[in-house]
Amino acid sequence: MGMDGRVVYAGFFASYQGTAMHLQAAIPILRIFSVEKARDFYLDFLGFTWDWEHRFEAGFPLYAQVHRDDLVLHLSEHHGDATPGSAVFVRMQGVDAFHAEVSAKGYAYMRPCVEEMPWGRVMAVIDPFGNRLSFCESQDQDQG
Repeated sequence: MGMDGRVVYAGFFASYQGTAMHLQAAIPILRIFSVEKARDFYLDFLGFTWDWEHRFEAGFPLYAQVHRDDLVLHLSEHHGDATPGSAVFVRMQGVDAFHAEVSAKGYAYMRPCVEEMPWGRVMAVIDPFGNRLSFCESQDQDQG
């Protein structure tokens, strides 16, 4: 790297000195194959809200965002964005209430249960695309 490169780097580095670094929550990207099935599962069954969607052109693969409370997920039909059969572990409070809510909906393809695990009470669901979401209420109230 020549002298000019070092000067540019030093200036770039200096501009960030004193700025505290802070990581924010990750947003998992889950592969989907059908927008209709994704809406049925994430909105109608799990109670998420559809925030936005994007396609480069009509007929192109969809990329969308859904959320519920502080949990944000990205759903993608793009084959390079994610691998089917991925897993997401979600820390939460009120897993029994969430279980009662989704059970009351009578979703034809999923009858989740709550399991007692060493790390907490877990309700796992598998979406129509093989992605597993495990909702866990920690026995430790701190959830950290």
